[in-house]
Amino acid sequence: MRPIKLNAKNALFAGCDEGAENWALLASLIETCKLNGVSAEHWLSDVLTKLVNGWPAARLDELLPWASTCTMHAHDPRLAA
Repeated sequence: MRPIKLNAKNALFAGCDEGAENWALLASLIETCKLNGVSAEHWLSDVLTKLVNGWPAARLDELLPWASTCTMHAHDPRLAA
């Protein structure tokens, strides 16, 4: 969370309230991915693809980071060692 916290002060006056809320939401999702050992880039790509292809609303909980199979180690060979 430290890199995001350092950027938060720099970005404090960079936009509107809606932009700040969107930034906070995205930062929260990325940090949740990190805490769960999930590759945020691959997770987000997977979720957006599933939503565009008509993922059922009743199964949205399956798309959350802690339910993901996009582990960091599977996608980044540097982390597998």
